[in-house]
Amino acid sequence: MIDDGRRRLEMSVTPTHHWKKIGTLRIVLASASILLILIALPCAAVQAAESAIAPLPASDYTVRHACAPPAPGHAGCLALALVPETAAARAHTHPLGMTRSAPLKTLTPAEGGYGLRPTDLRAAYFSREQPEAPPSEPQTIALVDAYNDPNAEADLNTYAHEFGLAELAQCAIGEKGTCFEKVNQEGETTNPPFPTSEAARQAELAVCEKGASEEEREAACKQVVEAEGWALETSTDIEMARAVCQNNCKILLVEADSSSDADLEEAERTAVALGATEISNSWGGGEPLSDSAAFNHPGLVITASGGDDGYLNWTSAEEAEANKEEYHAGADYPASSPHVVAVGGTKLILSGGVRQSETVWNEDPNPEGENYGAGGSGCSTHFAAPEWQSKVSDWTSVGCGAGGESKRAVADVSADADPYTGVAVYDSVPYFHEEAGKVVNTPFGWVPIGGTSVASPIIASMFALAGGAHSVEYPAKTLYSHLGSASLHDITAGGNGKCDDNYASCSGSMNPLSPLFPFDCGQGVLICNSAPGYDGPTGVGTPDGIAAFQPSSEEAKQQTEEKRRAEEKLAEAKLREEERRTEERQRKEKEAEEQKKQGSGSGSSGSGGSGSTTGSSTNGSSSTTTASSSTASTVAGQPTIKLTAFALTPSALLALNRARPKVSEVGFAFTLSAAARVRVALAKLLEARGGTRWQVLPDALTFAAVKGRNHRHLTNRDVLAPGRYRLTLTPVHGAARSLVFQIG
Repeated sequence: MIDDGRRRLEMSVTPTHHWKKIGTLRIVLASASILLILIALPCAAVQAAESAIAPLPASDYTVRHACAPPAPGHAGCLALALVPETAAARAHTHPLGMTRSAPLKTLTPAEGGYGLRPTDLRAAYFSREQPEAPPSEPQTIALVDAYNDPNAEADLNTYAHEFGLAELAQCAIGEKGTCFEKVNQEGETTNPPFPTSEAARQAELAVCEKGASEEEREAACKQVVEAEGWALETSTDIEMARAVCQNNCKILLVEADSSSDADLEEAERTAVALGATEISNSWGGGEPLSDSAAFNHPGLVITASGGDDGYLNWTSAEEAEANKEEYHAGADYPASSPHVVAVGGTKLILSGGVRQSETVWNEDPNPEGENYGAGGSGCSTHFAAPEWQSKVSDWTSVGCGAGGESKRAVADVSADADPYTGVAVYDSVPYFHEEAGKVVNTPFGWVPIGGTSVASPIIASMFALAGGAHSVEYPAKTLYSHLGSASLHDITAGGNGKCDDNYASCSGSMNPLSPLFPFDCGQGVLICNSAPGYDGPTGVGTPDGIAAFQPSSEEAKQQTEEKRRAEEKLAEAKLREEERRTEERQRKEKEAEEQKKQGSGSGSSGSGGSGSTTGSSTNGSSSTTTASSSTASTVAGQPTIKLTAFALTPSALLALNRARPKVSEVGFAFTLSAAARVRVALAKLLEARGGTRWQVLPDALTFAAVKGRNHRHLTNRDVLAPGRYRLTLTPVHGAARSLVFQIG
């Protein structure tokens, strides 16, 4: 306990992120019952049975986030520690992430009791080869992290020794003749960030416990805890880079002064200036209004973790709402930058040293309500989709818009991230926690780690094995050129939304009135559900060798481009031909009607004319959204366009549900039975002469919609004032559909 003379603060473990507050500060804690005491326990009861040994149930563990959710203007690291909860789990007698043919005997990380090893990662992602980075082109993999990890190099050597890799002293890469270099955000090998030494950390810890003021204590506690979390992240990053690229790769650790966006971006620029060929960023936060130039370096591989809290960060957003706290509900940045390789997460299972299965990582919703994590994805709210992404064959089903309105989708590619199938990591930096009623510091030692923090350095290192970007301006494009090929494992099972792609047990999620709607984009929508081909949670899939990281031949690229252009030209020609036939049919019907009138000579008209009518009805209430459709009769023989599944996008609903919404852009989605032009108009309900009427607002538009799922935004000149609004879509030769929503 920490006693400040006025307040006695109880420290215990919450069932989700394991945070407790000291004043306004969240501190990472672990109770004595779940301490990671990483001492090889006696093995008196281990049997020598030759039967297969499988992992313990996931219920024997819980998950601890290394870093707190990021405050505005900051990023949070995305490492997740798997914490043993039972005696069997703490004994480490069962493998993690794999099934073995015989029991573990020495109970060491080398046997697999602490998570996947370098040999396991290579078995999963190199089924046909064991490549090395080109000797003629040594690669420099930069890992950008925050704060100083004083034990980084020593921990990396411990990791290498455990798994039979060459230690750093035996390496000679680069001008300085080393496989490892650590610098601060200015590129200096001296003057590291806090903590400069163990003594400096202990001094700050003393201020945390006995500082002169509450403000001073909280600031010190925050710095100590945040630095400890980032030290675990740093160990994860550099050890995963070493596990995958074992030869001809230099590891460059660039440590930012803090977790602020400004400091991390400065560290990113330093990594570029020091000649990194690949840069991995295992952290993220909310999207800025504009993309930072720090992540826009053509011809350089930059990877970024897609997040650990599911589609649009729904698990943390839901928890934050319950605790009346703020958290960004959206795609993580810098993963959502169109200039980086966004990396999603999977659940990888091995059996007998061979990849057995791989699905979307989503341990939520947990039956007991605990947060075990889920791979991140989502549509950017600010950045356009790069061409190579928006041209995938199933893009209209992704859910991030179409045509010129397409938004950047996360992720591009994926790798193992589930803590339950995570990797073994060694970290000797002590962490701040309570044990037997006292605040103590205990090193982690060996610990299983998951999160997309694991996946990002894996992907960056695989680019290194392939020789870097190969002069491709934005290397994510290379991955998309191999979509559907044997060089990628296509992940087709699971989802990372609240429904987890199981809509039978999540009924109503397609209903905009459902509380699940903002957190699950709907059945069949690929930004949060896996499918053959591209999908949001896993991108183009996971690697099978390094071929997907090398550009395809020039001839193949040219054929792909010609095919794409031909498909676009054919689609446009079909739409124009359909419009021409419609106009011709209308002209002939009009001429026939005129001839009929001239022949009768009476000029009279009956009640059975061929006019077309359109009406609409709406139904809505405050802070809710509801849809209604009109009926329309069409001219005989004329095709009828059906518009269905009309709803506001999850991002629009989240914006409307904020306490003080400022809305100038309304996002919506719908499905068409055939390609057609659609008019969209927005009206506001006004009171006039004791009644009400709908006034159509300016900025209506007409656009060409594709067959299938469409996503668009209607942008207004000004912020919409509080009130009730009606959004109406009218396809040519189809019934109008409207929905009503409330602002304020």
